[in-house]
Amino acid sequence: MSDGVEPRAATQHKPVRRLDARSLRGLAHPLRMSILEMLTLDGPATATGLSARLGENTGTVSWHLRHLAQHGFIEEETGRGTKRERWWRVVEDTKVLETAEFHNDPDTKGALSVYMHELVQQYFSRVTNYLSENWDGDWQRAGTISDWRDLRMTPTQLKSFNDELMAVIARHTPAPDAEAAPGALPIIVQIQSFPRKERGNG
Repeated sequence: MSDGVEPRAATQHKPVRRLDARSLRGLAHPLRMSILEMLTLDGPATATGLSARLGENTGTVSWHLRHLAQHGFIEEETGRGTKRERWWRVVEDTKVLETAEFHNDPDTKGALSVYMHELVQQYFSRVTNYLSENWDGDWQRAGTISDWRDLRMTPTQLKSFNDELMAVIARHTPAPDAEAAPGALPIIVQIQSFPRKERGNG
């Protein structure tokens, strides 16, 4: 299974970085993943601002920010802030993780498990946040939470299916310098497609 820290469709506009064992271990921590998600979704922030949103000590958040920077996930936004208050932003590349590469690596398997569980929790939280918010009728009719359970595929067919979905996302992903249409809001697309082991009827 391939899992993009960002959707693979974004590769048409950004350089691609494949995560190795070292960078996976550097990212696989609940607080670091929360920090990276906030910076990705909401843009640059300081340790003070992030700590207020996360309910964490500023010193702890600062330590994790430096750790993310050491592994190349974020960088300081130069020309902004002071020596005492640094602004951090996400490095503009597309991070791709091939999970199958680490399943038989005992030194990395724990980090992979933490990363995947936290990632699924982030997906779940985004949906529950959306459901708890008050959207007008047009946005409610435009959004969807759906699933399909009657497909049967081989691994090759599933990969082709996912590639087609990513191509659709790519067509709708604007260039970095493109202007958004009036009234446009950030959109999150979450796609999970995976096999299910069949159970007997007995």
